Amino acid sequence: MRHTLKHMFILLLLAMFTIVPVVAQDDEDYEPLDSDQCVDCHEESAMETIIQDDLDGSIHEGMECLDCHIYHDTSPHTEEAEDFVAGCEGCRSCHEDASDEYQAHGRSEKGECADMPTCSACHGDHNILPSSMLNSTVNPSNLANTCGVCHENIDLVNRYDILVDHPVEVYNSSVHGKATGEGNSKAASCDDCHSSGGTSHQIFPPTNPESSIYHLNIPKTCGKCHPEAEKDYWDGIHGKLAARGMANAPVCTDCHGEHGIIAPDDPRSPVSKLRVAAATCEPCHESTALNERLGTKLGESSNYVDSYHGLKSMAGDLHVANCESCHGSHRILPSTDSTSSIHPTNLATTCGECHPGISDELAAVTIHGIGDVDPRTPLAVLIEKIYIILIAVVIGGMFLHTLLDYLKQLRMTMKAPSVRRMRGLEVAQHTALLVSFFTLVISGFSLRFGDSWMAQLFFGWEGGFEFRGVLHRYAAVFMIVTSIWHLLFLFTKRGKQFVKDMIPGIRDFREFWEMLLYFFDFRNHEPKYGRFAYPEKLEYWAGVWGNIVMIVTGLILWFDNFFIQKFSSALIDVSLVLHYWEAWLATLAILIWHLYNTVFRPSVGPMNTSWLSGKMPRQMFEHEHGGAEPDPELNPTEEPFVKSEEE
Repeated sequence: MRHTLKHMFILLLLAMFTIVPVVAQDDEDYEPLDSDQCVDCHEESAMETIIQDDLDGSIHEGMECLDCHIYHDTSPHTEEAEDFVAGCEGCRSCHEDASDEYQAHGRSEKGECADMPTCSACHGDHNILPSSMLNSTVNPSNLANTCGVCHENIDLVNRYDILVDHPVEVYNSSVHGKATGEGNSKAASCDDCHSSGGTSHQIFPPTNPESSIYHLNIPKTCGKCHPEAEKDYWDGIHGKLAARGMANAPVCTDCHGEHGIIAPDDPRSPVSKLRVAAATCEPCHESTALNERLGTKLGESSNYVDSYHGLKSMAGDLHVANCESCHGSHRILPSTDSTSSIHPTNLATTCGECHPGISDELAAVTIHGIGDVDPRTPLAVLIEKIYIILIAVVIGGMFLHTLLDYLKQLRMTMKAPSVRRMRGLEVAQHTALLVSFFTLVISGFSLRFGDSWMAQLFFGWEGGFEFRGVLHRYAAVFMIVTSIWHLLFLFTKRGKQFVKDMIPGIRDFREFWEMLLYFFDFRNHEPKYGRFAYPEKLEYWAGVWGNIVMIVTGLILWFDNFFIQKFSSALIDVSLVLHYWEAWLATLAILIWHLYNTVFRPSVGPMNTSWLSGKMPRQMFEHEHGGAEPDPELNPTEEPFVKSEEE
């Protein structure tokens, strides 16, 4: 036992002599530092020279390193110093109020924002300069580019759902941006508009009611530089609506724009003389929802556009009256207000600016109607109605006369000696294809262009657009059945001969070349085509390809749920693109190529009647297909052509 106690005592002594020096050594490792000792380490990498050069012209010139770099007052630096955020905690030690305000910068007020810029990101690190100096990063002339480091960064913009696209780029092209870029320190820069509470550090998102760019606060923000315009705005009807808290009351940015504000004398400006009616006033005053809410009537802006003043303005006349000329720009009041420029007692003065000496009676004539009220004199309205009736009778009569003449010419053509080209069932195939094709075109494009005149004409009635979808699918089925019918026909004796005659050959290339020579007067006559000319062959095989593409993609889009489960969504995307653009290709080919060759080409006037009766005039056949004999199976009594010496 005594031996054991002796050993324990020896071990305790050894521990005291080993552990205590180590603890003492740890305490000694963290030696206190002062600012003069910082250069002992940092000068090794020439950092001291850089820092000193920056500090010499800085607003912090003369300050000690440890005044900003807190937690770095020991050697080696403590763990707290490792976590030190340069340019924030150090700044806070002197600028506590600014730091507290800045913590709610932008989206960070909704929670921690890992990408929120530090103080040094905006002000610099050692080379911090007062904002009054031109080379300061927060001088008005440089501030936009400083903010743009983050706000033009597409990754940050997407990450935090900042929906304003390239605000700094747009701002730099505005009247404010150009002014600050030229050194005008009084022109509005980022912090003039976005800072709240009179401090540049308190920047809130537009959804915060305390934000300077909150919708209803914008007039006050702009009023800091434009006090007279702000006063007029609050006196006007728009300002009164905003003061009552109406969320969609128009404010400065609704008329002038946000970051890209340009001068009113610039034709591109939404408040320029040429655009103020259509670009600024009309979107609100022609809004059905807004007018229903306010109990006002539609038609004021549209009636202005059709008036003398509106038409002259659209023609580029910069002196004719526009909305602002009569109603004012900021102090806009209803006609019931005795101080309004359009109050009955003030109209002569208002109109007199352009029409000196105008009488009260003439000034009282409404220049644009309200709702269904026509502002014109009754005589003008009467003359307009007479002309509408006159146009209906005269042009309607001309159209009827032309139609009767065309039908007569068509009947005469069909009665002339003819050559049969198609049997009755073949004509029926063509008719079925024609009906289904144009039904698909009209119903399909009416979906893509729902506001077009065509869509409104055919489906602009209640339930019309639901019917459009049903009609499109029925027409698609009809076209598929017609295509199958034609496919079965190709296995018949006539069908096999049809395919054989429709296959392109060397002759078609020769005839194409001869046609080019004819176009440029190197030949005196067109080539003598066989049963089918190269335009017909080209159109037929293009139609076969287009039919396959439209049927396949149409079925995929029709039964999308089935195909999206069997394949990826990419199949739907590809099918949609193919279906849409193939529809354009087919439609334009029919309108430009097929209709010209069968209806509008002078040599086939009034039209090739094969699609109606299966026959075409013999004279037309000889001209179009002089290199072929009439089909003896369809024309058993026809005599063979007598070839010319040239042939």
